[in-house]
Amino acid sequence: MNYSISDKSSEPAYIQLYRQLVKDISGGVYHYGDKLPSKRIIAEETGVSVITVEHALTLLNEEGYAESRQRSGVFVTYKDEDSVSGGSEKEVINFDFSEYERSDIHLRVGDFPFSVLAKTMRKVILDYGEKLLVKSPNHGCPELREEICRYLARSRHLYIRPEQVIVGSGAEYLYGLIVQMFGNDVVYGLESPSYSRIFDVYNSMGAKCDFLEMTPNGIDSAALLNTKAKILHVTPFNSYPSGATADISKKREYLKWAKDRDAILIEDNYDSELTVSRKAEEPLYSMDSFSKVIYLNTFSRTIAPSMRIGYMVLPQGMLKLFDEKLGFYSCTVPIFDQYVLAELIKNGDFERHINRVRRNRRKNL
Repeated sequence: MNYSISDKSSEPAYIQLYRQLVKDISGGVYHYGDKLPSKRIIAEETGVSVITVEHALTLLNEEGYAESRQRSGVFVTYKDEDSVSGGSEKEVINFDFSEYERSDIHLRVGDFPFSVLAKTMRKVILDYGEKLLVKSPNHGCPELREEICRYLARSRHLYIRPEQVIVGSGAEYLYGLIVQMFGNDVVYGLESPSYSRIFDVYNSMGAKCDFLEMTPNGIDSAALLNTKAKILHVTPFNSYPSGATADISKKREYLKWAKDRDAILIEDNYDSELTVSRKAEEPLYSMDSFSKVIYLNTFSRTIAPSMRIGYMVLPQGMLKLFDEKLGFYSCTVPIFDQYVLAELIKNGDFERHINRVRRNRRKNL
């Protein structure tokens, strides 16, 4: 064990330690089932407190790298892609997914301060004036797309360029663009249960859908192995309505599936900002080295249901296809709303709100 904590780093000590543990686990220093060194030993060798070590180990537990067992220690649960199971997992979640949908009441969890929103709207009117009467560029205004890029880099270590960001009026609109881009002659794999509107949109556009059974850790491995889908729509964090969250091994299984099948993953990252973890979930997009993932999110959960603004991030290699097939579409989000959201992200109000909600949710656990 050769971990060091730097006082000069901008990252907290527990994050530095977490990253070094992850590097050793994913690099094979510790294998599946191995016991990690005790909290006391790690604290002594790194010169940090036992509490700092506990924070780092908690993150490993939350992301699925390890599991704490009472009076036994912390054991590695991460599996590399060579040990991904092709068999069925034990516990399958059985729901009639058609009975569920993310209602407006469910979406109001964010409670964004109206006074902050009103102040920002007034500022945008004063700052932009008659520019608010100009039509938005087809893919969204440059100001918003740039701020989304900066936000994703800060919060997700997801580094993209503004031209990769497509802005649209909510998730359902973006689902429709995805079907138009890839066509309805391929099979789309959906979580079962999942948010009913996903199927509603795909079905309304004539797409063939395969429903894949869910376990508490994501899509059942056998279902994933047997599907004929070429497009897989997943909600890795807190899938609705099952509440299933994919751990790091399951995420790698999705990525390996996409690589082996030459398939595409649609990463619907709804609700991920409001995690109670001290570290935001690592998206599939940032783990993808083969340009197989489209990242998708909205602001209806984090700001308000009436904020009908969503965005998807395309890999560079898909931009030409999108522009050829759908580049003529006008942006469906009013330019005023785009400027307001860009200002909320730029001035820090959006992230301060996210952090406040996450702290409050942790207190109420």
